[in-house]
Amino acid sequence: MEKVRIDKWLWAVRIFKTRTLASDNCKKANIKINDVKAKASSQVTIGDKVGVHKDGFNLIFKIEKLIEKRVGAPLAIQCYENLTTEEEMNKFSDWFVGKAKPEIREKGAGRPTKKDRRTIEDFKDGFED
Repeated sequence: MEKVRIDKWLWAVRIFKTRTLASDNCKKANIKINDVKAKASSQVTIGDKVGVHKDGFNLIFKIEKLIEKRVGAPLAIQCYENLTTEEEMNKFSDWFVGKAKPEIREKGAGRPTKKDRRTIEDFKDGFED
């Protein structure tokens, strides 16, 4: 086996949960093989670089091994080398910095009254700078 369909390979190495998802992403032009848009039926070989746009991330993989059947995660990792930059993998981590948990009101306390709301707003105004 020297060539495999890209949708099969992406599914087999567990980048996508189903082969249909892999095919749909090919149709949406989210998959590139060696910087060229790929159809689901495009063939890949060992050494090809596969670019995947998934969940807001631009992932890059180098194919090390060709497989058609889905395998377990430890075996799937051996089939590719992840070339995605560390910066790309952590690009959303800064977004969560400083985000507080939502305010929680005691169960059964009901909605805040006008007086409660004013007290809460006065309290919050002291922290906004």
